Amino acid sequence: MGHYIANLRDIQFCLFELLGRDQLLGKGLFSDIDLDTANGMLEEMKRLSENEIAASFVEGDRLGVEFDPKTGEGKLPESFKKSYRAYMDAEWWRIDAPVELGGTLIPRSLRWAMAEMILGSNPALHIYVSASFAHVAYSLGTPEQQKIAKLMLDKQWTATMVLTEPDAGSDVGAGRSKAVKQADGSWHITGTKRFITSGEHDLAENIIHFVLARPEGGAVGTKGLSLFLVPKYHFNWDSGELGKRNGVFATRLEEKMGLNISATAELNMGEKEPCVGYLLGEVHDGIRQMFKIIEYARMMVGTKAISTLSTGYLNALSYAKSRVQGPDLTKMLDKASPRVTIINHPDVRRSLLTQKAYAEGMRALVLYTASIQDSIMLEQDEEKLKHLEKLNDLLLPIVKGYGSEKSWVQLGTESLQTFGGSGFTQDWPLEQYVRDAKIDTLYEGTTAIQGLDFFFRKIVRDNGATLMSLGNEIKAFCESGGALADEKAKLLKALGDFQGIITVLVGHAMASQAKPEEIYKVGLNTTRALFAAGDVVIGWLLLRMAEIAASKPSDDFYLGKIAAAKHFINVVLPHLTAERKIAEATDGSIMELPEKAF
Repeated sequence: MGHYIANLRDIQFCLFELLGRDQLLGKGLFSDIDLDTANGMLEEMKRLSENEIAASFVEGDRLGVEFDPKTGEGKLPESFKKSYRAYMDAEWWRIDAPVELGGTLIPRSLRWAMAEMILGSNPALHIYVSASFAHVAYSLGTPEQQKIAKLMLDKQWTATMVLTEPDAGSDVGAGRSKAVKQADGSWHITGTKRFITSGEHDLAENIIHFVLARPEGGAVGTKGLSLFLVPKYHFNWDSGELGKRNGVFATRLEEKMGLNISATAELNMGEKEPCVGYLLGEVHDGIRQMFKIIEYARMMVGTKAISTLSTGYLNALSYAKSRVQGPDLTKMLDKASPRVTIINHPDVRRSLLTQKAYAEGMRALVLYTASIQDSIMLEQDEEKLKHLEKLNDLLLPIVKGYGSEKSWVQLGTESLQTFGGSGFTQDWPLEQYVRDAKIDTLYEGTTAIQGLDFFFRKIVRDNGATLMSLGNEIKAFCESGGALADEKAKLLKALGDFQGIITVLVGHAMASQAKPEEIYKVGLNTTRALFAAGDVVIGWLLLRMAEIAASKPSDDFYLGKIAAAKHFINVVLPHLTAERKIAEATDGSIMELPEKAF
């Protein structure tokens, strides 16, 4: 058994007791997946993740990717290839493939529940799997380009998102990569891209790069970008037989803090020889098309972060139950008193319950968001569908931004801390968890970008309608009384504090129309608003789970759900009152500070 510990009991609780996903199974779109089948899939993914997939986690980190700068070729360790093949041979990739090309249609909630276990076990493995890219190529491509999607699945080719450029960074619209149309309808692309995940490796014989570039004469900014399919090797579009090398080459692999088995490449296009690409769908709509991939990627990043916290917590819990150190605090003056396991120490218990609350609350956040995606798949009413899509959009920056930051902080300050000095060594997986998890706060949009997206795109553009609808649902729950009435009242107070933060930011945004510098006050608080939203949603979901647990026959699992919810409500949520006061007191003077004063 490897490092990874799955929390299948809690996954099943979220899916079937909290979210009622069993009601979707065995009927309609999901008639081929009944409850027994779904549980069987989850149990098999747990077995695979804790064993074959987890087996190469440590060695992959230690060995990384071998790169030859002369040829631009990358090679992965055999142990990692073995784990990858175990997943691919079991054909789990079919849950992301189009049904028309042999895919298996399952609820998104079940899909992300399964993904949690892979991402917690060996995250790079999940990242290399590219069936979701094939889905994009199939759904947005021309009939001819759909052949590429089929070959990606039949040949198990991988794919990449190619957005970032060295000088542009997150400012995608400043990208300078160019595309020039050729007489045969293809395009020649030139430019350099950086931080390309899975950009070079030998897991598959071909890689299809999804490249953003500006067509010759295209408008400035993001609106002028188009999306091109750029293969590593040319190929026969019917048989998939490979031809000569295309002009896209890795020039280096990044030396990173963590996630070392994930090949992060710099790609040069068109320098050695022509780099041929094909305009996706034969339409110039690159950003909208790429966001089909970005939205999936942000969901994946949040799930990765949260799943790492879950196994980090469970490893810390196991260690705390076995590590004997010090006397019970009530007997600390008695030098002859027996030593106890550290789970008996008050601060360790505080730490463990905090980890548990975040891990289980954010798992519920991921699966709640995925349940909205289930509803989007099933909804027939156009107005209801629009609302669900906006709710999903509202939740995604919370899943990614809040989920990644809180997971990283908890892993470093609580999970690793539980191990004491041992946590700083490579004898335990926590130090690798911490290193691997930091990237989650950075890629697919840093936390600051998620905060800006959350406020300006998901709240202001929507006139706050979707946020208000979600707030009303939380408010109604808080006012429903019952055994947890006191905790619900505290959640309602936290909801009010969060809404107060949003009100302040909206006021500054409106004032900026006459006084532009007022917008700085918004920018100083958008991350604060994002985190406050996450705290409120997590508190709501934890209390919903606690209410269910309180109605069940008493056992340790349900007792733990109630305790975690009360701990989060009483220890975490009170901070929102201070956060609101900070937002209200923001004066923007920091933006007037001379650079040299820093």
